[in-house]
Amino acid sequence: MPDVLHVQAAIIGAGPAGLMAAEILAKGGVRVTVFDAMPSAGRKLLMAGRGGLNLTHSEPLPQFVTRYGAAESYLQSAVHTFTPEALRKWADDLGQPTFVGSSGRVFPKTLKASPLLRTWLKRLDTLGVALALRHHWSGWDRDGRLEFQTPEGERMVMADATIMALGGASWPRLGSDGAWVERLAGKGVAVSPLQPANCGFSVAWSEVFRDRFEGQPLKNVALSFGSHNVRGEVLVTRGGIEGGAIYALSAMLREHISASGSAVLNIDLRPDIAAAELTARLSAPRGKQSVSNWLRKAAGLSSVAIGLLQEAARAADDSVASMPPPALAAMIRAVPVVLTRVAPIARAISSAGGIAFNELDEDYMIRRLPGVFAAGEMLDWDAPTGGYLLQASFATGAAAGSGALKWLRR
Repeated sequence: MPDVLHVQAAIIGAGPAGLMAAEILAKGGVRVTVFDAMPSAGRKLLMAGRGGLNLTHSEPLPQFVTRYGAAESYLQSAVHTFTPEALRKWADDLGQPTFVGSSGRVFPKTLKASPLLRTWLKRLDTLGVALALRHHWSGWDRDGRLEFQTPEGERMVMADATIMALGGASWPRLGSDGAWVERLAGKGVAVSPLQPANCGFSVAWSEVFRDRFEGQPLKNVALSFGSHNVRGEVLVTRGGIEGGAIYALSAMLREHISASGSAVLNIDLRPDIAAAELTARLSAPRGKQSVSNWLRKAAGLSSVAIGLLQEAARAADDSVASMPPPALAAMIRAVPVVLTRVAPIARAISSAGGIAFNELDEDYMIRRLPGVFAAGEMLDWDAPTGGYLLQASFATGAAAGSGALKWLRR
């Protein structure tokens, strides 16, 4: 017979949303057990810490919530209740003070996730929260009990309230594999297909360009797609392009590729120089200089930028050396790069899609599954990097925790 455990509140997923829900419930006097398939908690949070752990953003709240696009109206209440300021105070109370970077992004002063996670887990332990690791949720049995696969065999859990915080499907090796989609769909819950978000894209580079410039960044560039523009840095990969500036446009690029099969991204290699000035610089005699040296001196281009320019010229059956200065200046200000595919979801920073918000009530409970709540990346929202992802994960975790507390006290 499988081992049967009765818990007051079961949380499935030990990421930011699940752990925040656990804290809210435990502070409300509820006995909480957090189940996770991995050998340790917060693995994706630790991965985010490799980039300094961008917890949230400092921009005014009315502007902040617009970053969630179509999901703004659904997430507004949660983010207004557990605000970026509240998140910063929470981190400070854990002994992890934060600072605002030059871009407005908020980071712990340590620029690491491990000290914050370690202190947080100690707090949860003090509050009586139990961790059940290496527990892979596989569904419900006929009696509505949660089923878990463990190294010791099957385990059944009876819970008075359940919060699901299993994440999306990005970085599955860290625990978010999206396997829950089929299980919830089987219960009649509407789930939008999971898709890569904040992701890279494939480009059919020439062998010469790929071999020479793989892994090199294009710094201080401006990207444009349609009416959307963003400044930042991108990274040339062997199969395409990725990086913060790309991630900011990834949702619209993904949708365009889905509809049309490809998307043309324009990269401005010198966004701070007017086209007329650039044309004047390029009109000076080149003399005996090589094309690369001339472009480096006259236009201030890096080697990888020159390579990208030459790649685009070749694709247009042209050459940089033969282009008239106005045309060359125009291309430098808008190098066309054809994106052919979205990078696999397993390599994406996050995922879009998930449980439709109309499947939830105002307390984040799944209407078809009384006593079962959902939070974090399981929900159907998409947000750019910059602190918006973690903020919404923490905020919806807090909202689901409050909802479950209300349910248990009913």
